[in-house]
Amino acid sequence: MKNIVIIFFLSTALLLGTTTQAGLRAYSVKRVVIDAGHGGHDSGTLGRSSKEKDVALKIALELGRIMNEYLPDVEIIYTRKSDKFLDLKERARIANRENADLFISVHCNAAGNRSVYGTETFVMGLSKVAGNFEVAKRENAVILLEDNYEEKYEGFDPNKEESYILFNMYQKAFLRNSLSLAANVENQFATRVGRKSRGVKQGPFWVLWDTSMPSVLIETGFLSNQSEENYLNSEKGRVYIASGIFRAVRDYKNELEGTN
Repeated sequence: MKNIVIIFFLSTALLLGTTTQAGLRAYSVKRVVIDAGHGGHDSGTLGRSSKEKDVALKIALELGRIMNEYLPDVEIIYTRKSDKFLDLKERARIANRENADLFISVHCNAAGNRSVYGTETFVMGLSKVAGNFEVAKRENAVILLEDNYEEKYEGFDPNKEESYILFNMYQKAFLRNSLSLAANVENQFATRVGRKSRGVKQGPFWVLWDTSMPSVLIETGFLSNQSEENYLNSEKGRVYIASGIFRAVRDYKNELEGTN
């Protein structure tokens, strides 16, 4: 915990020294890590005919393809390009090791009420909204599938609320940038892609907390909703979703670099 406190204050000091009047960290976007959620023996949430791990991977690869074509000056790094399992620490470690400027984690949502649909983009933070907490618990639950998770995550249990006290020291140093990108994503989904946006939200996601750059987790739709599952499994739907995320990154990049 002492190390966490030290890192927090150093990060905050760095932000204060490099923040523009617009509230965005003054730097360029040259390297983006795209993270397809779940994989391997971790299927993620299940629809009637599809698995989150497969849908997320297809959208992530399509996003990378579009970005390579239209943002050739940006290097794209994938946490996975195939159906393999990665623990949450390794996903964040890849982004940190590569000194990424952005971390984008792609997921699909689920709800007990099958009529619920729409997109949500999360940034790191504690939330008092029960629904947000449930999403975070579901995405963090992959920890329980990892070997030696008790030692690796120092006793963190994704199903116990007291474990989330740790997340009081979340990535405040990058919150404004993360919120800016998240707002761009949801705006694109609502105005250009034609999806129902459920808004930008905060949640205690380990994969966002452990990354040392602006980071977002995008829930691209609900596999528990039959219509939305069909959309996300169509080539048109995946291209539209990926295109929306691309335009959000492009606009974020232009805004950020324009304030330098």
